Amino acid sequence: MEISFLGAANTVTGSKYLLTIDYRRILVDCGLFQGLKELRLRNWDVLPIQPATIDAVLLTHAHLDHSGYLPLLVKQGFSNDIYCTQGTADLCKILLPDSGFLQEEEAYYANKHLYSKHKPALPLYTIEDAQQSLKLFKTFPFQKKIKLFQDIELEFFPAGHIIGSAMIKLNYQGQSIVFSGDLGRPHDAVMRPPAFIDSMDYLLIESTYGDRLHETTDPKDLLKEVILKTIHRQGTVIVPAFAVGRAQTLLYYIALLKKENAIPKNLPIYLDSPMAVDSTNILMKHRDEIRLTREQCHELNAMTIFVNSQEESKALDENLTIPKVIISASGMATGGRVLHHLKTYAPDPRNTILFTGYQATQTRGDRILKGESQVKLLGEYVSIRAHVESLTNISAHADYKEI
Repeated sequence: MEISFLGAANTVTGSKYLLTIDYRRILVDCGLFQGLKELRLRNWDVLPIQPATIDAVLLTHAHLDHSGYLPLLVKQGFSNDIYCTQGTADLCKILLPDSGFLQEEEAYYANKHLYSKHKPALPLYTIEDAQQSLKLFKTFPFQKKIKLFQDIELEFFPAGHIIGSAMIKLNYQGQSIVFSGDLGRPHDAVMRPPAFIDSMDYLLIESTYGDRLHETTDPKDLLKEVILKTIHRQGTVIVPAFAVGRAQTLLYYIALLKKENAIPKNLPIYLDSPMAVDSTNILMKHRDEIRLTREQCHELNAMTIFVNSQEESKALDENLTIPKVIISASGMATGGRVLHHLKTYAPDPRNTILFTGYQATQTRGDRILKGESQVKLLGEYVSIRAHVESLTNISAHADYKEI
């Protein structure tokens, strides 16, 4: 076995591990670089291996920093199977076409406003490229031995990070190697804990939070405090949230608070992100991977006002005097419907902007958290007078003690 790192080395994005076993080439994860421009530009670099010579791709989970390069890999000539769990495939059916749409949209605006040095600006890949890559997916259950090739055996183990997330174990001639992917937390509110793998010869393990410990404060208590303070001011809580995983965890905590009468039961809770709505449905579909009972799933659904159309989303920015909670993508305020809500609600000190996850350097979320008084939203500079809060202890990544 030989291993090469084509991404996620010296950074936390762009995961691509090339495992060569004799003459077989296996790519474990196929992620996009995200965050700083210097990282995003790496997506345009030529891979040091011809995609057509890769024999298989194995996915740990669906987040774009682990799966988002797949449409480009297929576009460049990869045509073999992509192995993953059913949950990962279900989420990729949402995430990959959406990523293609955003790539096309970015190229369109670059050409329209002439801010690209390329004439014309082209998308990294398209919606159609994403759809083509989805045709190569092959799904398998957890903890079932799969004959990858004649002498190579594959097995997926639950990783507890998001729906479908898996640790990957490969066996070859009496030796084994495990790729942990992103590990969930043993006491996560929604996801079941990662499985135990009792033995392996080689282990590649996540280190995103390998240098820190998470706070021990109950996030439900912090969330309650933020909501109550905001509605006391007759304000609205705007929550930029990651559509896959984080939005659903927030809804679960809010449902618990309502059930306990800790916050008003008639407080409107809006989930304004088609992707987050679809991800919530996928969460409910894969109930064997989550801790929530059927009754809890029903309570969460009954409490939430799911917003799909643009007209419904725009209407949320018209009733400014009614306290409410709006959970909307994206989590770092880099795009999506949350920008419209921020533009409307950020200038009013009655309101609260609540960040609930990691903010990459120089993103809008990062700049707002650092106290910038103005940020550019939808082409205009908007004053940030709303209260800015951060909920840091609902991470879906294990810290070093949990790892």
